[in-house]
Amino acid sequence: MLVWLLQQYAPFFERLSGASTGDSRVFLTARMALAAMVSFLTAVICGPFAIRWLKSRFRERIDSASARLNELHAAKGNTPTMGGLFIVAAIVIAAVCCGDMSNRYLQQAMMVTIGFAVIGGIDDWIKISTRKRGVTARQKLTAQTILVLPICAWLYMVQLSQPQGLELIFPIGRQGVFIGVGFIAWAAFVIVGSSNGVNLTDGLDGLAGGCLVLAGSAFAVLTYLSGHRVMAEYLNMPHMVGAGELGVLFAAMVGAMLGFLWYNCHPAQVFMGDTGSLPTGALLGYGALVIRQEVLLVIIGGVFVIETLSVIAQVTSFRLTGKRILACSPLHNHFVLRGDPETRIVVRFWISSALLALLGVASLKFR
Repeated sequence: MLVWLLQQYAPFFERLSGASTGDSRVFLTARMALAAMVSFLTAVICGPFAIRWLKSRFRERIDSASARLNELHAAKGNTPTMGGLFIVAAIVIAAVCCGDMSNRYLQQAMMVTIGFAVIGGIDDWIKISTRKRGVTARQKLTAQTILVLPICAWLYMVQLSQPQGLELIFPIGRQGVFIGVGFIAWAAFVIVGSSNGVNLTDGLDGLAGGCLVLAGSAFAVLTYLSGHRVMAEYLNMPHMVGAGELGVLFAAMVGAMLGFLWYNCHPAQVFMGDTGSLPTGALLGYGALVIRQEVLLVIIGGVFVIETLSVIAQVTSFRLTGKRILACSPLHNHFVLRGDPETRIVVRFWISSALLALLGVASLKFR
């Protein structure tokens, strides 16, 4: 919408827009800032109405595999969940208003975001309406893979025309490994893995939301830089024509998550549920694939990676030795059972996420 209006007055703004926005001639930087503000205001203004509506229909059921954890979180029972509905709504509204919807990367990213929100919504609905703990892990992974494979095939076709579009890039030394058609399976793995990593982190008030703000901010910067020919060349990172438009979507995600945190900070008035954690995690994975920075995703999303690895290590240890290496997994639950205050755990994870985001962006200058 905004892009169309700006294009109508392109001759008037041409001298102002210059080449500072890389491959976009319609004020990409300003649109990113506006997208963040639009999504933030949408989430904050719609939040109270959404929370009241969710509270009458979708309330959290405290039913983890740990009786002790259920006891500690008993006070959170009946808190409305599926807050991801207004997170995703805010992201979509801001992207439509401020983004260039003719951009193929933006189209694909919107499909990923909305598709994973639907899967998360179904999972949340089953948890709330039945005695089950949602769909099984196998069912969830299958649904996510089926959804994302056609999008990954489409992304593969787009990346064919991009220099280094199908290479796995290592930040230090900038060495690339060509993966060819294997990119499709690799892309599906990255998106699904990133989505579930964020989902596992969403267990304490504000924990996943705060980490997503920091990781999303880093990828807003990275996608902008990748889409800017001069900056990409200066930083020796792959220049992906059109990738800068994803900066609008990541800025929208950051704004929406800040608006959600307004109500999700301790004590939480609403939880995002799988409806919010799955699509935002998938969006991080998709952004990393477009700009060929999957390795940086591991660094910037280090908190999500560690949370995932803690679950894998816990399950593996128990099956092989019959012993658990943590009091409870994911990792944040270990600290909860250890007796640490929830706010202390959350803030320390935020600090870790901030440091990892800075490290990831700073590594662009490593040789």
